[in-house]
Amino acid sequence: MYVTISPQKLGNNYMQSVTDFVNYLNKENEGKELEDMEHFFNHYGDEIDSKEVIEHIDNNAAKLKKNEPRFYSITLNPSQQELKHLENNPEALKEYTNEVMKTYAKAFNREIDGRKVTVDDIMYYAKVEHTRTFKGTDKAIRENAPYYKKIVRLENKIQQIKSGNLIGNIQEKEQEVKQLIEEAPHKQNGKLVKQGMQKEGSQAHIHIIVSRKDRTNTYSLSPGSKYKASEVMMNGKLVKRGFDRDQFFSEAEKTFDKLFDYNRNYVETYNARKLFVKDTKGYYISILGLPNNERAMAFKLLGKTGINTSIMNIPTNKVQLALKVFRKLKRGTEKAIQSSSIGI
Repeated sequence: MYVTISPQKLGNNYMQSVTDFVNYLNKENEGKELEDMEHFFNHYGDEIDSKEVIEHIDNNAAKLKKNEPRFYSITLNPSQQELKHLENNPEALKEYTNEVMKTYAKAFNREIDGRKVTVDDIMYYAKVEHTRTFKGTDKAIRENAPYYKKIVRLENKIQQIKSGNLIGNIQEKEQEVKQLIEEAPHKQNGKLVKQGMQKEGSQAHIHIIVSRKDRTNTYSLSPGSKYKASEVMMNGKLVKRGFDRDQFFSEAEKTFDKLFDYNRNYVETYNARKLFVKDTKGYYISILGLPNNERAMAFKLLGKTGINTSIMNIPTNKVQLALKVFRKLKRGTEKAIQSSSIGI
């Protein structure tokens, strides 16, 4: 489960209305019958109208300045393994989302009227999406780029030949295009993978819009706080503040495991991803130290991201793994993460 939290910006400025973001999240509903559409939901109800989302979020920003985010976007991105475990059940994803928002509330080091923040204090609206498209940073797009450029040039020449602006053999050019498509490393249904193309397979994920202010439009609840937990004097009163992202990310995956009885492999955990960033060598040593069946599954999961794991298959009690090996693995893993192709 890959979870992100981000304030919504338009360039360098925070968006003053949630309208554009809501419209963006409704793009999958275009051309669908009403009964086939995905609607917004929260723990209070389902099939919430977009107009209600816009009205409630936009009107819940009292005393916020223009340089302060009015709302945040949380995305819950299940891996292919997790989606397969759920049998691609959107209702299960909705149930999970509402449970995750309980852990979100618990991650705040805030009190409202002398009590801890609960999910009932949070104003949020969520929506399940079922498709994704290839982005420029994806591994498939980057590796196909040299072939795509040559194809575009050839197709341009073909058009010039057809219009009489260039002399040449159209069939030869078309054969060259066909050959380039065959040689390109990434295709779907025989077609070259291009930026903007819809990804095949299950791509279900959840977008959550969260207001910066609590439901009473009184208290600021910012997940962007640089503090995990601290106290400060405000107007002569001691006020708690902070949001523990580590706690939220970790609890989000634990919630999934408990709710759906999911047996999570080490490399799928938030703590493992965090260790990779801080201590690459320690990350791979931890994998090599796993029991045989868990290590085999870890290799399999990493292999699906395009990382060459054969270099890791060395008994730790016989060989000291060279640091250059870890550097090589780290480069490969970083590229996979940056391209969003790492599905663990």
